[in-house]
Amino acid sequence: MKTDVRFTMAVVLAVLAVGPRCGSLSAAEPGAAQGAFRAGAAEVDISPTEFPAVVSGGFLERTADGLLDPLHARALVLDDGTTRLAIVVVDTLLMPRDLIDRAKAMAHQATGIPTDRMLVAATHTHSAPSVVGALGTGVDERYAPRLPGWIAEAIGRAAANLAPAQVGWAVVDDFEHTNCRRWICRPDRIGTDPFGGQTVRAMMHPGYQNPNYVGPAGPKDPGLSVLAVRSPDGRPIALLANYSMHYYGAGAVSADYYGRFCAAIAERVGPQRPPFVAMMSQGTSGDLHWMDYSRPADPPGIDRYAQEVADVAFAAYQTIEYRDWVALAMAETTLTLSRRVPDAERLAWARAIIAKMEGPKPKDRPEVYALEQVILHEEPVRALKLQAVRVGELGMAAMPCEVYGITGLKIKAQSPLQPTFNFELANGAEGYIPPPEQHVLGGYTTWPARSAGLEVEAEPKIVEAVLGLLERVSGKPRRPPVDPQGEYAKAVLASKPIAYWRLSEFAGRRAADVSGRGRHATYEDGVAFYLEGPESDGFCGPGHVNRAAHFAGGRLRATLEGLGDRYSVEMWFWNGMPADARAVTGYLFSRGVDGVRGAPGDHLGIGGTHERTDAAGRLFFYNGDALEQVVVGGTEIAPRTWNHVVLVRDADRVTAYLNGRTEPELAGRAAVGHPPRVVQVFAGGRSDNLFHFEGKIDEVAVYDRALSPDEAAAHYAAASQ
Repeated sequence: MKTDVRFTMAVVLAVLAVGPRCGSLSAAEPGAAQGAFRAGAAEVDISPTEFPAVVSGGFLERTADGLLDPLHARALVLDDGTTRLAIVVVDTLLMPRDLIDRAKAMAHQATGIPTDRMLVAATHTHSAPSVVGALGTGVDERYAPRLPGWIAEAIGRAAANLAPAQVGWAVVDDFEHTNCRRWICRPDRIGTDPFGGQTVRAMMHPGYQNPNYVGPAGPKDPGLSVLAVRSPDGRPIALLANYSMHYYGAGAVSADYYGRFCAAIAERVGPQRPPFVAMMSQGTSGDLHWMDYSRPADPPGIDRYAQEVADVAFAAYQTIEYRDWVALAMAETTLTLSRRVPDAERLAWARAIIAKMEGPKPKDRPEVYALEQVILHEEPVRALKLQAVRVGELGMAAMPCEVYGITGLKIKAQSPLQPTFNFELANGAEGYIPPPEQHVLGGYTTWPARSAGLEVEAEPKIVEAVLGLLERVSGKPRRPPVDPQGEYAKAVLASKPIAYWRLSEFAGRRAADVSGRGRHATYEDGVAFYLEGPESDGFCGPGHVNRAAHFAGGRLRATLEGLGDRYSVEMWFWNGMPADARAVTGYLFSRGVDGVRGAPGDHLGIGGTHERTDAAGRLFFYNGDALEQVVVGGTEIAPRTWNHVVLVRDADRVTAYLNGRTEPELAGRAAVGHPPRVVQVFAGGRSDNLFHFEGKIDEVAVYDRALSPDEAAAHYAAASQ
């Protein structure tokens, strides 16, 4: 029989028997003197017993009439002889901070583990009873009060099971089972938000190969991390996995794929006494899911999916090298952030809709977001609990939000502990935290509500706080981001560009010039960062993913003093627009005065339906409306493919080389269209903001001379080395 709010007396007594009622042991105690490492794990069934159950995870409230598979709270307690800490993973969508704080207080009362040494996170199954109100769903008032006791019971049982242990970990990249579910739509397909604005340039779940969408709005985090503990004689005790995949999708009530994954791992390990505990925690998957929308639909089914991920995790588990002892440390902080509260006009809109509602529950999206505006207005500030954990040289970060994959990659790249993995929806539930540049693109995860209501700068503030915590627990400074140079980058630098922007940033306005000349460029609004670039070790070397920027209405702009009438520019590009969508598919490069109508200057683009250029799907050069000279290439550029181009301006002659060919793709005479001594250059759009490029651009280099055909070809060849 499951307990409700408090432990059974047997559990309490067992907990008290394992050690002192404190989170740290003194040096005089045996565990500290011997440097013993101990671990204990347990799971508690937290399935609802009363139906119908209110189920969260959608815009509107729904209920479930039965149990498809059990829900659990799974706990792992670790003790290095000085520090004792607990990690709990709960089969639920979200948990409010006050509920988790109650659970921690109960567990502390029974075990002595300090509450600031407890990490409690949700798996994010969308098929569990609701314990926090969000969007159109309320709280299951029969179920929610019981959850704190179950969480505390799991910690207590795990503490009661503490025994000598060894610990180890492994990380493997699993690119196959997670993908970005947030896609950028075409500029002529912008959607409408719940408030009536045409703001949606990016949206979740576009559908498979939907022609209205260009491509993913962010990168995926493929890291599948595994922490394991076993007895000194090799008996498996527990495995804690972490993966950034939102959820699979199951009927209610269900633990979704997380429960099936745990069962699959336990089956592979085999029966143990005490029972082996497998745990699957949620990584940074706010914009990730299992679907690959770039391909035709081919759903594997939840059982096969869980088995496949378990195969990857178990293979990593079998490579683990165990340590007899490692140091533990844990730190937390509270970060106070504002919410994006409605202005007077939006608040009046919301109240007008609420006044016409029939009943307390919203029946459609406008009513949902009207109610949310009032809640934000009444609760304009939130206090977030952030944590970091150290297990030897392994780091963990915990955030109470739905976190994008790029944010997880930022933390991993800069953490002083290697490896590091992240828990989202830990110690609270404060909604999505899109990076600032993603707010510009709009969509569901940016619409102000409890599900996405924090200030625009929330993400960088949280990243900064978490990195500070990781520095604290490790005693080391964060690592600077690394952008390794492969053979392609070395070849470009050997040709001495006056500016070279690799476009591998994952945050900020500045595109770094790696030429050493300090001519940094600026990203405008409407650019997404850290997308996958051309795939080759030639760009960043083995073991590194080449990164690129996705242009979705913004440009890269820079000032290059002293650039004359003999210069070259090269880049890689991936076009996401069809050639029949508009007059010009998009401009790749432009030199001219910003904002001047008619665009006097030099412009390289991909042709569209404009009859004057007659360049549909092909490269063309244009020198502005006053001169109207056009030079057109002969190769149709296939959409969604990476291509390398070098444009050479040599006085009144222009030439472009495509994909390593020494024969020009286009060549002809075209007078210099821009005024003398123009210093402004742009990538991803024209100088007068007409027909911005829609797709990815990478490795932009500018030279103050004409590159030869052989140099252009050599650079292209270096990319494949």
